[in-house]
Amino acid sequence: MTHIKGLGYLRVQASDLARWRELALEGLGFAEGSGPDSDGLYLRMDERRYRLAVLPGDVDRVLAVGWEVRDQYALAAVREAVEKAGVEVTALSPAEATALDVEQAIAFKDPAGTPVEVFFGPVLDHSPLRTGLAQKFVTGEQGMGHVVIPALQQEETLAFYAEVLGFLPRGAMKVAEVAPGHHVRVRFLGVNRRHHSLAVCPAPFTGDPGLVHLMVEVDTLDAVGRALDNVNKQGFSLSSTLGRHTNDKMVSFYVRAPGGWDIEYGCEGMLVDETHYTAEEITADSYWGHDWSGSEPLAAFTPPGA
Repeated sequence: MTHIKGLGYLRVQASDLARWRELALEGLGFAEGSGPDSDGLYLRMDERRYRLAVLPGDVDRVLAVGWEVRDQYALAAVREAVEKAGVEVTALSPAEATALDVEQAIAFKDPAGTPVEVFFGPVLDHSPLRTGLAQKFVTGEQGMGHVVIPALQQEETLAFYAEVLGFLPRGAMKVAEVAPGHHVRVRFLGVNRRHHSLAVCPAPFTGDPGLVHLMVEVDTLDAVGRALDNVNKQGFSLSSTLGRHTNDKMVSFYVRAPGGWDIEYGCEGMLVDETHYTAEEITADSYWGHDWSGSEPLAAFTPPGA
């Protein structure tokens, strides 16, 4: 059993806040939220003050992947499990937690080097949510969406999330044969009814930005289509055309965010019923669409200094 309820937030550092603002607000229809850094971009999807925080900096990188638990007792249990696994945990001060708009939080790094925060008690914003495409983001019990992280130490990373944090394996896809009969796989993990809240992708090296993509889900195909029109008009690079995935059934496209990683923007994701679900291996990424032929190389897979 996991105490993690879902992906709560993502904080990233970015070198081009103006372009980020154009993509997120004008292109994808996030609502503008609020936060402690007056120069930062805080993006709302629901009653949380923000789900995605984009903060200014010279280097594009992940600052924290925030996982949510029910309460202070669940947070204490997660801290105990992580410390027993030999991972150093920092309890954030009340001032640091306040700056994150949560009651309490802990921080540590996973075996892939991803900065992780676990928290409870997010502060809510009850003002009307006015999204740019009149869409509703699918959050609630499914959390913010999902993240895909690159991992040089993939097996250790998977073991950490599954055995220490209690994530459930939700299948895999072969991406390379490194020796006869031995394949490298992207592996998917879930913590709620969303098919996967996390995927771990084998990577040849570590370093910034530390992210492959973030997925957010909206309530209608029309909203996905309008967002696709917007980012095309704005001149953003499409990493993938519209398509439907085989594992989570999401109809989505991928757009390259400033910083060299992608945002997947989709709808119609499946809900997993754990009473009969078993982890499966897909043999194709998509039923149709998702043409990646025009994609620029992801920063996570580009050698440092290249």
